[in-house]
Amino acid sequence: MKRVLIVEDQVDIRELVRLTLELEDFDIQEADNGDEGLALATQWRPDLILLDVMMPGSLDGIAVCKRIKGDPSMKKVKVIILSAKGQDSDRHQGQQAGADGYLTKPFSPKQLLETVTKFIG
Repeated sequence: MKRVLIVEDQVDIRELVRLTLELEDFDIQEADNGDEGLALATQWRPDLILLDVMMPGSLDGIAVCKRIKGDPSMKKVKVIILSAKGQDSDRHQGQQAGADGYLTKPFSPKQLLETVTKFIG
């Protein structure tokens, strides 16, 4: 079973993502801020992380992505940014941080599933 970590501070979005992924039988963990997300990713070793950009705490999604992608032990972990910021410059910032994909909010459950399955089947 593929492991997916959802790092999102908005409860309603986190719940929508979890409910969508549960339909496809993924093993799911959740975090509501970047610090908790990074700690959980390091400990649990997910196959994919769905990562919000703007979150409370000392680490935003871009910082978390950079740390994950900079850690050789997590080299194979795929990171998809979830963000309300949809400008080209925002997408570029995600790419520069090492993100494998970028999904702009609001997104449909279908878009979410297509994106996740593209990276981890």
